[in-house]
Amino acid sequence: MSEVHTGGCHCEQLRYQFNSPLHDIAHCHCSICRRGSGGIVTTWITMPLSTCQWLKGTPAQYESSAPCVRYFCPNCGAQLALITRLSPETIDVTIATLDHPELAPAERHIWMDSRLPWLHLDEHLPGEAEESI
Repeated sequence: MSEVHTGGCHCEQLRYQFNSPLHDIAHCHCSICRRGSGGIVTTWITMPLSTCQWLKGTPAQYESSAPCVRYFCPNCGAQLALITRLSPETIDVTIATLDHPELAPAERHIWMDSRLPWLHLDEHLPGEAEESI
């Protein structure tokens, strides 16, 4: 049985769907995610690119670092996804933009070396200094 999950941006001009289990979910502490989202941490789910599709609208994109291209709504600015050239067959989608983010708890932390020292979040989860792809 397949799992279908949907989500979108704040203004609803972009909608996406993916057919993949809710696993490989990580809290990212890198400074690029903080600046791109305006939040202190961004939680991502990684899945095969082939399982994800845009249902409505076309996201804008920009290269946030040499290996990463980020996708966002050109109207409301919501960050929705990223693809890294280090793993071009996968896509990362922001958990906060899912229609039901409560179903997708994080399983680990990544980029812990960039973690804000005063942030205490899900400390029982394993963490990686950077990210293993």
